[in-house]
Formats: sequence, C-alpha cells, structure tokens
Amino acid sequence: MARRLRVALAGDVMMGRSVARAIAAGRTPLLDPDVVAVAATADLFVVNLECCISDRGRPWPAAGKPFFFRAPPRAAELLAGWGVDCVSLANNHALDFGRSALLDTFSHLDAAGVAWVGAGPDEAAARAPRWLGARDHRVVVVAATDHPADFDAAVDRPGVAYADLQAGVPAWATDALAAGATADVRLCLPHWGPNMTPAPVEHVRAAADALRSAGTTLVAGSSAHVPHGAADGVLYDMGDFLDDYAVDAALRNDLGLLFLIMVVDGKATQGEAVPLALDFCRTRLAEGRDARLICERFVRACGELGGAAEALDGRVRFDLSGVSP
Repeated sequence: MARRLRVALAGDVMMGRSVARAIAAGRTPLLDPDVVAVAATADLFVVNLECCISDRGRPWPAAGKPFFFRAPPRAAELLAGWGVDCVSLANNHALDFGRSALLDTFSHLDAAGVAWVGAGPDEAAARAPRWLGARDHRVVVVAATDHPADFDAAVDRPGVAYADLQAGVPAWATDALAAGATADVRLCLPHWGPNMTPAPVEHVRAAADALRSAGTTLVAGSSAHVPHGAADGVLYDMGDFLDDYAVDAALRNDLGLLFLIMVVDGKATQGEAVPLALDFCRTRLAEGRDARLICERFVRACGELGGAAEALDGRVRFDLSGVSP
C-alpha cells in the first residue's frame, strides 16, 4: 500500500510592523478561520517566518537597509494556533533586531512548540537539518538564504544559514540533505533571488536543479513576494502569506497561494494551490476576479517552467512528478 503524506506550505509570514501592532492590540483574526481550516487538512504545515520574535534588540546597523520586522512574543503562540509545525528562519529579516532578538525567537518558538530551521546560535546549528514527525513519516527540513551575507552564522556567532547561491549550492547544504537520507521526505526551503520578480532568475533555476539532484523530495522557495510556477519537484516561490506591504499594481503581491502537496512513497507527485487575498494585516481566501487572476497566473507560470497545471473548482491542480498527468 502506498504511503502518503500531505504537506501544507506557505511563503512569507511577516508579523512585524503593523501586523505586530495588530497583535499587540488583540486584533483578530490575522488569518481567517477558512484559511486555517485549509492548512489543517494537511499532515504538516511549514512556512517562512519573515521576522524575528522578541521585545528586545535594535535595528540591524547595515547601511541602506530599509525594513525592520519584529513580532511580539505572542506571535509564536499565534503560529502554533494556526497549526504551523515548523518555520524557516533562513531569510533577510531574522536578524532585523540583532542577535539577541534572534536568540529570543528560538526561545519563543520552542515555548510554543513550533520547530524552526535555517538559523541557530552558531554555524553548525544554523545549517543543521531539522527532523520532524508527521503521521508515520520522518521528514527532514533544510533551509538556506542567499542574502544577506552579514546575517551569516559563525562558529561563535548566532545567525542564519547563508549560501551564496550565485556561486552554486554549497557543500554544507548538500551534506545536510545527505544527512537526511534515511528520512521518508526531504524538504528544502531556500530563500533566494531578488524581490518582486515575476519569474525565477537564472541562479535560482540553477540552484533548484542542483538541490533536486541532491535527492530533495521538494524544493519550496521564497523571497520574490509573488508566487512563481512549479515543475519537477520545485515550487520556485511561494509568495506571501501575511503582511502589511505596499501593493504593486502590476505584480499584485496582495494575492497569494496556500500550497497543499501530496507526497507518495517519498516522491512529491501532485499539488493544489489555494488562492488567497492578503488584506492589510489579514489573510483570507480569495474570491471572484482576484481568485481567477492568481490561479491563471500560476497556471501560466507553471507552463513557462515546463510544468503541467490547470485551474479547477477554484484551485489550481499541478504536477510535481516531472511527468504530465
């Protein structure tokens, strides 16, 4: 009998700035119950946490850095309440308020029972795979970010798992995936490429190929703030899930997707993309014209990458096996 695991995946969860103020004021819901219910149909729910969780620290002293995201401690409890099992911290906002705030993030997530990956109190911990259990599966998660280099963890310094992907996938990342060879599912979460791009750039595509060749079950990227297509075991960008961002009229980053991926006998086979509307500090299921727009864009993006996808019953069904259905 085939062994099946359903994984829910979402992109950037930004709980700082205006979202943090909404949390402090007790405003609910940040995620509509219908969105939480869709994620709950999966056996495992993983997101990219695009902020630190702390009430300490100072803005990172990098010249020209424009945005600083810090969520209050209650954010960790909200993530747990939404059913999030694991977050990636390998991104360009985990250290927005310094290393003390990053260490607080670990503590708050631990206290809420939410696993984390892609950052750590030192280099080895930041790069280490995270092992999770879901149903009767052992799942290993590896995360990395290709920016910024100054967030990189060191032997004696907290930070993120940095990888200069323009120079190629580093040995530590493939070694981490190899360390999970006994897992039933190997999930890789790269935060890669520039913001606000309609399609994956060249070095992202090359890195995706290398990560798939390393034996990854599924590569699920983030950073662009808009969803990119999917093909052959890769979700090139999951887009955003919760934020207070300004909206680009052309790219429509106020529309997103929640992904439900079916893994059968250790292979990512089929996926569903559920359309979302990202209102200011609130995410709900998209409807009408907005839902059609984001579904049509994702179908087209999959096709441009050689993937097969179709809009059906208000969602997108897409192939990840590399073989058209």
